[in-house]
Amino acid sequence: MISATINGKPVQVPEGTTIYDAATRELGLTIPTLCHTPGLNPVAVCRMCVVDVEKQRVLQAACIRPIENGMVVQTDSQRVIAARKTLTKLLLANHPTPCVRHQQSHDCELEVLGEKFGLLAPLVDEASGTRRFLTLPTLPGASPSDSVGKSGRPIKDDSSPIIAVDHSACILCDRCVRACTDVRHNDVIGRVGKGSLAGIGFDMALPMGRSSCVSCGECMVSCPTGALTNKGFSEVKLSDGDEFDPGDLVKLPTFDGISPAFLRRNKGAVVRRRYKKGDIVCREGDFGSTAFYILKGKVDVYITAPMAHIANREAKRGGLINRMASLLKGGNRTDSQSGRVRRTIPIDAGIDLDLDNPIAQMGPGELFGEMTCLNFYPRSATVRAADDCELLELLRSVLHVFSKSKKFAAQLERNYRDRSLENHLRSMPLFADVSDEFIGYLRERVKLTRLNPGDLIFRQGDPAESFYMVRLGFVKVTQNYAGGELVRTYLSRGAYFGEIGLLDSAGLRTATCTALDHVDLVEINGDDFRLMLEKFPAVREELAKVAEERSGADRRQIEQLRTVPLNDFLNQGLFQAQSLLLIDLEKCTRCDECVKACAKAHDGVTRLIRDGLRFDKYLVATSCRHCRDPLCMIGCPVGSIGRGASLEVTIKDWCIGCGLCASQCPYGNINMHPVEVEVDDPRQPGRKIAVHRNKATSCDLCTDLPSKDPSCVYACPHDAARRVNPLEFFGESLGVSLPIVAATKDPES
Repeated sequence: MISATINGKPVQVPEGTTIYDAATRELGLTIPTLCHTPGLNPVAVCRMCVVDVEKQRVLQAACIRPIENGMVVQTDSQRVIAARKTLTKLLLANHPTPCVRHQQSHDCELEVLGEKFGLLAPLVDEASGTRRFLTLPTLPGASPSDSVGKSGRPIKDDSSPIIAVDHSACILCDRCVRACTDVRHNDVIGRVGKGSLAGIGFDMALPMGRSSCVSCGECMVSCPTGALTNKGFSEVKLSDGDEFDPGDLVKLPTFDGISPAFLRRNKGAVVRRRYKKGDIVCREGDFGSTAFYILKGKVDVYITAPMAHIANREAKRGGLINRMASLLKGGNRTDSQSGRVRRTIPIDAGIDLDLDNPIAQMGPGELFGEMTCLNFYPRSATVRAADDCELLELLRSVLHVFSKSKKFAAQLERNYRDRSLENHLRSMPLFADVSDEFIGYLRERVKLTRLNPGDLIFRQGDPAESFYMVRLGFVKVTQNYAGGELVRTYLSRGAYFGEIGLLDSAGLRTATCTALDHVDLVEINGDDFRLMLEKFPAVREELAKVAEERSGADRRQIEQLRTVPLNDFLNQGLFQAQSLLLIDLEKCTRCDECVKACAKAHDGVTRLIRDGLRFDKYLVATSCRHCRDPLCMIGCPVGSIGRGASLEVTIKDWCIGCGLCASQCPYGNINMHPVEVEVDDPRQPGRKIAVHRNKATSCDLCTDLPSKDPSCVYACPHDAARRVNPLEFFGESLGVSLPIVAATKDPES
């Protein structure tokens, strides 16, 4: 034991004990620190804990200085207080006051010291009740209006969904570094730069949200200032459920590794819900902001919307329509192996629903509602308790942390590989001829990748190294050309891409693909992909057809864009269109035969309105334009709206009527119409009742009719109505400024 005196009081401690531990633990004294906190190894970088040791020329850092026999220590001498005050003043020189943390909870450790030493006025003036406001952050060499510091790094980093980073509030105490490295062993955070350019960085100085950060929250909990703060999700609470004590939650094997301190800061963001057999957990089409994790029991996942399109001519005409011509692509491709292809509906879960019997079951350890929670999309299916069950309902902040947990992610990945991967592959015509043995081979070979919004998958011109399938989310496909960028399509769950670069002899990517939102991809490396083509020639033939269709459409689009000036089209939005319904006002007699023919072809529901913009002598009727950048496709929870190889936009039978596509169409060309269907009467089992369910309707170009032209064009007796590609049709006149007249209800006016 070592005997010493601290502030005139004797103390005995084991050899190796620091002055800080002896003073605080044994005597209950307070020594301020910024870089040190219990649970972290001391590093003495802030020097706020300095004390006066008798017979020592300089002040000593109490957090690392071992106590010695006979040592006499003063922790609050005038010399010590003056040194701490000077250190605090220096640290506050470039600190935003009050920082975000001090405004939210009044516990920024640096500003609390500043108030104690009289360097800062109190956050709230007791006499007037006024509150100081947040000043603009600055860094050495940066003016208050700068968004980038002297180091070249942005001052604010908002890339993480749950943690806000403000480098201007960082005091380089290294507590976040030690919390990440020593406590959680994630090794993500470190120091970058030197001297006045020093700061903290994530991986190789990446934005936090794009780094390998698992969002455990330990760094945020350890930070003494507003440099790392919660993004405010703690203000949102879930009600009517059993709140989990953070200590109990982290005892669940799946959630091992989640910071209890983070969960305490987000109290109410995860609750346990109990459902009786038959209870509805969520309904399709409803907007939600939570996900569900099954603890006990099973749930049924199904779609209640009728499997029918408005005027479902596919059911009426059978397989014939699959061979009818499309105005845009010149013919629909059929799948020769349709008997082996599972026709499925993609939903927001680790499973798909069979189109012929859209119901499935999920059990303990499975997650659903993930994309609804992360991206605020409508619910893709109705979920009902199959028996008495317990579920965790998670807000976005907690879901993000859980999904970054290695154990949680590993369990979800194992569930997907064991249960869903084969069904996912079998639902694609491409894999119809692939043997069960090879599917089993791919099961353990594929790579599952998660991307954040805006993440680049590959760039046009990059070497082609992998083949991809979309598991969750939306992928944006664009191409660069001499005049700018063209959006080719948006790919949702069940789609694939990357095959053209692997098939082409040049081996280069022909487009740029980026994650539009939170995206999960299934990646097959190039060697396994080529092995599959070698073993199964039918797959190569199928891919060659698809690649040729896509490449041909690319060539046609690029050729048009090279020869037609777009600037005069920008203000009218017509440059987005692929297929405009134009009415020549010099020929039109207002007979309305076009509207009548459209309604007749679609069981009384017309897909066009004789109203819209005027372009020269033409009326641009209100009807789907099959846009080059189809915003209507983004976010469909069941992937019922899509486009073919030639970019025509269609709505599938399994539309659940959520209305998202209609609200996102910038031209008002998608409408919601009721469909009468018979469903089970909940009050009288065995009895059917008629109800109305909404379905999205849009022009489908009458691709299932034998006529070359759509019904509206075919029926026009004066050749006034026509479907045109605007770049081709107006190509010769686009160099001339043409008048645009405001939309009117009647072309005559």
